[in-house]
Amino acid sequence: MVTVNSEITSTTNRETTFILWFEEVGTHDVGLVGGKNSSLGEMIQQLQSKGVNVPTGFATTAYAYRYFIKSAGLESRLRDLFADLDVNDVTNLQERGQLARSLILNTPFPLDLQKAITEAYKKLCDRYRNDCSQLNAKYREECEIETQNLDVAVRSSATAEDLPEASFAGQQESYLNIHSVKGVLEACHKCFASLFTDRAISYRQNKHFDHFEVALSVGVQKMVRSDLASAGVMFSIDTETGFKNAALITAAYGLGENVVQGSVNPDEYYVFKPTLKQGFRPILEKRIGTKAIKMVYDTGGTKLTKNVEVLPQDQEQFCLTDEEILKLGKWACIIEDHYSQVRGIYTPMDIEWAKDGRTGELYIVQARPETVQSQKAANILKNYQLKDHSNVIAIGRSVGAAIGQGKARVILEASKIEQFKPGEVLVTNRTDPDWEPIMKKASAIVTNQGGRTCHAAIIAREMGIPAIVGCGDATDKIKTRQEITVSCSEGDEGKVYEGLLPFEIQETPLDNLPTTRTQILMNVGNPEQAFSLAGIPCDGVGLARLEFIIANHIKAHPLALMKFDELEDEDVKEQVTELTKRYDNKPQFFVDKLARGIATIAAAFYPKPVIVRMSDFKSNEYANLLGGQQFEPKEDNPMIGWRGASRYYDPMYREAFALECQAMKTVRDDMGLVNVIPMIPFCRTPEEGKKVIEEMAKHDLKQGVNGLQVYVMCELPSNVILADQFAEIFDGFSIGSNDLTQLTLGLDRDSALVSQLFDERNEAVKRMVKSAIQTAKEKGRKIGICGQGPSDYPEFAQFLVELGIDSMSLNPDSVLKTLLMVAEVEKG
Repeated sequence: MVTVNSEITSTTNRETTFILWFEEVGTHDVGLVGGKNSSLGEMIQQLQSKGVNVPTGFATTAYAYRYFIKSAGLESRLRDLFADLDVNDVTNLQERGQLARSLILNTPFPLDLQKAITEAYKKLCDRYRNDCSQLNAKYREECEIETQNLDVAVRSSATAEDLPEASFAGQQESYLNIHSVKGVLEACHKCFASLFTDRAISYRQNKHFDHFEVALSVGVQKMVRSDLASAGVMFSIDTETGFKNAALITAAYGLGENVVQGSVNPDEYYVFKPTLKQGFRPILEKRIGTKAIKMVYDTGGTKLTKNVEVLPQDQEQFCLTDEEILKLGKWACIIEDHYSQVRGIYTPMDIEWAKDGRTGELYIVQARPETVQSQKAANILKNYQLKDHSNVIAIGRSVGAAIGQGKARVILEASKIEQFKPGEVLVTNRTDPDWEPIMKKASAIVTNQGGRTCHAAIIAREMGIPAIVGCGDATDKIKTRQEITVSCSEGDEGKVYEGLLPFEIQETPLDNLPTTRTQILMNVGNPEQAFSLAGIPCDGVGLARLEFIIANHIKAHPLALMKFDELEDEDVKEQVTELTKRYDNKPQFFVDKLARGIATIAAAFYPKPVIVRMSDFKSNEYANLLGGQQFEPKEDNPMIGWRGASRYYDPMYREAFALECQAMKTVRDDMGLVNVIPMIPFCRTPEEGKKVIEEMAKHDLKQGVNGLQVYVMCELPSNVILADQFAEIFDGFSIGSNDLTQLTLGLDRDSALVSQLFDERNEAVKRMVKSAIQTAKEKGRKIGICGQGPSDYPEFAQFLVELGIDSMSLNPDSVLKTLLMVAEVEKG
């Protein structure tokens, strides 16, 4: 880390000085040096002692900008230019913006301002030259030469930006890899002019900021050599759902501008903040991005930076190590906690980071309050739901959980934005701030490039517009004037459908909800929906199924991974190779994917209990997994065959069950999510239960250790009849009403011929349920229900409450209505 503890020049009158060093400013100085620069100063002063690295520099002040404008008599001329400004007329806006910028650029800086900037830049060069000795020999001599004309980033920092209620993201210009006094002066001049970019003018007008009340500060900061490594953006909150306990980190190779602008599809990582602060390693998700290009220094050309292609083998690798992900996650927590304390209110943060390819050090280069999720009303739950589906035209990363539709308008260049009509769906490669005048008029936005922290995503969230980014081929697949529906309501994957599909919006007020004695839990299968479902008031998760994670995220049979060399089908072998290409140890792929899926659900509801049912595929379902045909028997009736507990201790499957245990141990011990309770399905006898408990203990999942409880599904008549014996083995029960109904009534629930007889409300089933609840209570064991019955039939839910069941786990769309019904029953 480069040290910057050299003596700084203190000013006697901060209000009338041209230059302030970052060490001299803090959050209270937005009016002096703008949001960006005041934040950098705040972090250097307050957070470097906590390990957060921030490269230093200096800022020209708002006074310097106003001095320049006043000394040249520019304000009256600018006011005349804007006398007939109409930001809704794109042509008018472009003309006025161009004239304003030209006026500023054609007016030279006063000599005293030039001198102040020159002296500050030279002092910054001296500071970093003194620190070259800290670098290894490979870079030391090069550093000493380079610091004679230090490479710096020159960034605009407006005095109205980075406020919690308005982001002003990207409204003004930034310039990277600037060298020499001449280069710094020119870049500062351009930054001053960029106060009047088209998008800045439009944004201020729409946010009701006076153009002449806002001033422009310029930050001059040592460049982090991320052109030799990687950079990106992170949020201390989930950008899509507002879930507060997860930090989202995006990363791509090279300078961070490509991530901010949406020119690349970056890697994405999620980190769980509460247990990270406790010292655990809770990386909830790692998604590889294509990272097709990277921005580097243009050493031989006329430009300062250029984009080059990333080698295919590098595109296939994550550009951050787990240690780096965790360090950035910790910094996100430190920064968020600090700003929340300073402001006296919870303040999620939008942070830019960079890794220096020479030293390997990570740095924070910007931090500002997040301005979308933090401003949303927390007492209204809004849910968009498609009522029909059609052909999917394009797929990408969803931004927001809404649905938008209209006629598409494909525009590939910002110079053509006047073609756009209000209410259309904007389809383009990517957006930057030049597109903002039309973005606010769009019903939805679809881009080929970009991740969840790119410009299009940020602005779409701020404007409440659904967007799908990183589609890759949307501009080829979608045609102008084609009617389309853009759905971001189906999880992380956003889909563009043909036609204008019907959908509905449900708004549920969350104020004054009753509390109930009966715990109201939720059934959750898809980790991608967990953060959004966590916004529904409930007491935890009563059933998280591993089958969804295995089928959709792992896709391969565990034994196909463990016995890869024995695979007989070459096509299957090739598919498994592709699936696990980042893993030398293929079984570890299964463990990692399963652990992250479980952990995401557990994190969403932490510290509330999350009951995770171990795998309960039938043999025919296991056979449908990649490579499964080779390892599964053919059964005439898999529904009542080799499933659940009977597999776990069987020599034919126990080594695959070991992978499930390893994943569960990772979630609880490494990630710290001890709210997870494993549950054993289809356990026919108490003896089977003991064998499974012993099998789990072999893999360090021991009952009672680290608070581990193990539940059992109560879904067989034997579970009810011998409930007293099962209670000696397991810590709790969860009634599976689907299988209990099937086996009590002796019917195959997969058979349409007897489907009319399937009913949880049948008296025989109800007597089974009653008996199970009574025995569990006699034995002091918790008992709940996670079957379909209470979700489908309010009267069945009422029956359970009257029996005194401890909990009901319901489908998400049934939680609130059942909660209200349970409250009424408990009152009566």
